[in-house]
Amino acid sequence: MSQRSIDPAGEQAIDWMVRLSAGNPGEKLQHEFNQWLSSDPAHAHAWNRLQERLGGACRTVRALDRRVPGQAGEARQLLLQGNHSRRDVLRSFAAVGLLGGGLWLGARSQLGETLLADLRTAKGERRHFTLADGSRLSLNANSAVDLQFDTQQRLLVLHQGELVIQVAPDPQRPLRVRTAQGEVRALGTRFLVSQQAESTRVVVLEHAVRARLYNGAEQDIQEGQAALLHAQRIEALGNSELHRADWLSGRLNVLDDSLEAVVDAMRPYYRGFVRVDPAVRALRVQGVFPLDEPQRAFAALAETLPLRVDHYSPWLTLIGAK
Repeated sequence: MSQRSIDPAGEQAIDWMVRLSAGNPGEKLQHEFNQWLSSDPAHAHAWNRLQERLGGACRTVRALDRRVPGQAGEARQLLLQGNHSRRDVLRSFAAVGLLGGGLWLGARSQLGETLLADLRTAKGERRHFTLADGSRLSLNANSAVDLQFDTQQRLLVLHQGELVIQVAPDPQRPLRVRTAQGEVRALGTRFLVSQQAESTRVVVLEHAVRARLYNGAEQDIQEGQAALLHAQRIEALGNSELHRADWLSGRLNVLDDSLEAVVDAMRPYYRGFVRVDPAVRALRVQGVFPLDEPQRAFAALAETLPLRVDHYSPWLTLIGAK
């Protein structure tokens, strides 16, 4: 069943809720909100409908931010993204609201899985681990992995984010990485796996892997090659993806990506929210950007592209056409 899209007034109401709940709104922001609210009856209707459906959800997010700093930011960030992610988070917020504004996230929710993961990184944090079998695991910022290692298997479950793993040999227990779209089985190798919104990116840095979807489709990916795992198909990406692992050195190396993809790659390093105007999301970008200095990266984008970057607070950055 296809999901129903949110009408423009509803989209704007969601954005205003996020902006007003990001901290203590200043007088200017409150005035702008009041103007928006009174400028069209549809705006007031959408705002009232949103308040009725979510109740105290944003108050819950603020309370969560005090208890578990950074996790509420993840929810707000998703709210500022496209329709699909926004609907997902709204459903999660509604579920929280039904519990009276409690902080229980549920072990099966994305935020709950992140909080309860065996290994995780925060915003702006990269970490390296040596696993029990001797494999070396690196996690990009804002990533979460569960480990299922026993006498029968070596399984990593990537809930969100991105990893690079150098696999220790063990013929009896091939190492596998599971994502939302399928599994990647190591064939004695070093490789990258990134959980994206609706697909999994796999880049083989050494040797080879075997990718398998939940529908049974399989494909071997050789050293230097890459693929996207979709729900029903595996898309080969060729031999130009090795730069995707440059985050290990704190760099975002962009050969030819959309502005939207570049900003998405910077989000795990930016502690506020970034929204990109739909009119400029498809702009093509090339360059090398410092992951640990996202403000500098945004400024560099504005210098090389017809963009305007506006910072409304430490929590909110808007990128639009100049």
